[in-house]
Amino acid sequence: MGKITLTEFITLDGIYQGPGGPEEDPRDGFDVGGWVTPYIDEGFGEFVDEIWGRPGAFLLGRRTYEIFAGYWPNQPDSDGPVPTKLNSLPKYVVSTTLETADWAGSTIIGEDIIHKVKTIKDETDGELQMHGSGALAQSLMSHDLIDTIYLLVFPVVLGKGLRLFADGANPTRFQQVEARSSSSGISMHTYELAGKPEYGTVGE
Repeated sequence: MGKITLTEFITLDGIYQGPGGPEEDPRDGFDVGGWVTPYIDEGFGEFVDEIWGRPGAFLLGRRTYEIFAGYWPNQPDSDGPVPTKLNSLPKYVVSTTLETADWAGSTIIGEDIIHKVKTIKDETDGELQMHGSGALAQSLMSHDLIDTIYLLVFPVVLGKGLRLFADGANPTRFQQVEARSSSSGISMHTYELAGKPEYGTVGE
């Protein structure tokens, strides 16, 4: 039985939209994409390479899948673990609009999504990894289906865009099992699902 992990890049004000480039995700007039670029450094690369060394399969939303499928199939495996894993392992795409997925090893999940994701998780040896895919992540978190979050927080505030933990998010408690930072100021955290929040009064 595997576990579902989510790798997400967010800003200090919680935005996950368009980290990789200006044209990546311009929904709702979002015109400040590409905000991770100034902070990419050796520490970031080491953390990401560790994550990409662990997948048994991938679970992706439509938008992330299309971004990945437009780039990674054309990259040589010698470029590291990202193309090696993406081009060789199963990829499950959650979409109600996508009709075909031509990237080798891709399967579309268009209905009965929660049940199918649970089945895939049970059948995966290792991590069923999600990258980006914010809307899908929110849906799965509402069912407590994400076991581990690799959260990379970049030292920038955008003031607009889609937020990973939006109003109405499912109250959830996580346990931090690792934290480090890079020379450029990226805070990199690993959180494990730990149930529901606990409450009390300070000083009592």
